[in-house]
Amino acid sequence: MNELEQKLYRQVQEDHDYVVGLRRWFHQHPELAREENMTAERIEQELDTIGVPHRRVAVTGVYAEIEGTKPCEGEKRCIVLRADIDGLPVTEANGVPYESLCPGKMHACGHDAHNASLIGAARILSRNRDLFSGKVIFTWQPGEEVGYGARPIIDEGNIDGADRSFGVHMASNVPVGSLVLMEGPNNASVDWFRIRVHGLGAHVSVPQRGVDAAYIASQIVVSAQALVTRRTSPMDNVLIGIGKITAGTAYNVVAQEAELEGTIRVFSPEIRRDTKARLEFLAKQTAEMFGGTAELEWNDNTSALINDTVATAEAQKTAFSLFGQDHVITRRQPDLGGDDFAEYIIRVPGCYAYIGSGNPANPNTQVAHHNACFDIDEDALTVAVSMYTCYTMEYLNRLV
Repeated sequence: MNELEQKLYRQVQEDHDYVVGLRRWFHQHPELAREENMTAERIEQELDTIGVPHRRVAVTGVYAEIEGTKPCEGEKRCIVLRADIDGLPVTEANGVPYESLCPGKMHACGHDAHNASLIGAARILSRNRDLFSGKVIFTWQPGEEVGYGARPIIDEGNIDGADRSFGVHMASNVPVGSLVLMEGPNNASVDWFRIRVHGLGAHVSVPQRGVDAAYIASQIVVSAQALVTRRTSPMDNVLIGIGKITAGTAYNVVAQEAELEGTIRVFSPEIRRDTKARLEFLAKQTAEMFGGTAELEWNDNTSALINDTVATAEAQKTAFSLFGQDHVITRRQPDLGGDDFAEYIIRVPGCYAYIGSGNPANPNTQVAHHNACFDIDEDALTVAVSMYTCYTMEYLNRLV
């Protein structure tokens, strides 16, 4: 570590208990996407305590900024930092002292840790304004789990003028003390779809007098996989998943209606466009072939998250210095899960770091995200706060 990093890292360690306490409070009080009012109020309270002005964005999100006071040679830089803050509709099964106090709601993905880490970074950057020039924008984003919060924050103009964007996410499949900083595709785009199939009801003993929507829906489910295996190169990553099927009203009635819900995950914008068009054509033609009709409803949850090459190299330089090259993973398989921090990177070049939070000594820290037993090794908070703080200061001071 250089002298600046050593100073900041000491402060991160001194504030560790404070950040842990915040994380546990947020963990006990999870709120679902677009309902994060109490969460936002607590963020605002902490910002008031450290003297950082703030305002609401995207209804239940929070925006703040800190200006450095160090003299600057040349044009000042600006970096935007992001943490997502929403929980999930999951009933916790952890049994820890800080278990969720809200039945049916849980921070099962680490957003409580992201939230607390960004507050911790704001606290340290605020007290060290004299060590950097330029501006830091902080965004505590609502609604990540439903693909909502990033675009409203961006569309409101909150990150206009920023030169870099940076965010972090806990990773239960990465050992605590390590992190992933990989250029290029990290997460897939996410499209949600609903296919409504309309048929004609009849008694099952006379199927020729009806149009079986359940049969049509079944054919769509099976045929959709051919779009992956026969209409897409085996070298490309495409997933079409259908997780929900409803049809019919009784065992002896030809189903008049059926409904499918699913998702498409890809890394390429071109393949994304083509796959959506092919699925729509397939559904409508299959329905027509058997005498019915089909209509599709789409929701573009997020673009693919593709880390900028230059920004990633900058953040890697900070991470190498802080933690050593052995603890910085620069190559791994991209994830077909989505994250709408992708929209920040599209607007402002940046990168997303995955912070190792798994520890074999506590098996619940290694379960999959969205699991009812999900937890983190809280030493991961030190890594997250350090990266937020040190990369920000080094970028603004043109040290990376």
